Amino acid sequence: MIVSIASDHAGYPLRRDVADYLSKQGHTVIEGGATSADVPYSYVLAGQKVSRDVLEGQAERGIVICGTGIGISMVANKFPGIRCALCTNEFMARMCRQHNDANVLSMGARVIGKGVAFGIVDAFMTEPFDGGRHMTRVNDMKEQEKELFK
Repeated sequence: MIVSIASDHAGYPLRRDVADYLSKQGHTVIEGGATSADVPYSYVLAGQKVSRDVLEGQAERGIVICGTGIGISMVANKFPGIRCALCTNEFMARMCRQHNDANVLSMGARVIGKGVAFGIVDAFMTEPFDGGRHMTRVNDMKEQEKELFK
């Protein structure tokens, strides 16, 4: 799978770990955002990059990382067609895929450790969307976007 991943400076070390982890699993990784943990980089720019990659079809899924995961998830969710879920554990990652067909995962580098992040990423990357009754709500979200993002 092709995955776009970007972070601000706070998320840089975790982003590098996750990008390497995904590459070792055979995924194609498009990286963006901060170039180090020492040089400030806006989570807004990082979230925009991943959202555009997913919406333009350059990536099938996206992962965004900042200090808490909050700000960068807000940025991603400003894009119609992006369903970004901030996850702090594997169960949340499973549910965001099964029930919400999330296409972008957000994580907070100052909130979770590398091992937890890998478990979250595994769930996000492998869990299918259940469809069925959940499709109704995903379609409702799409209709809301059409109304609000004219």
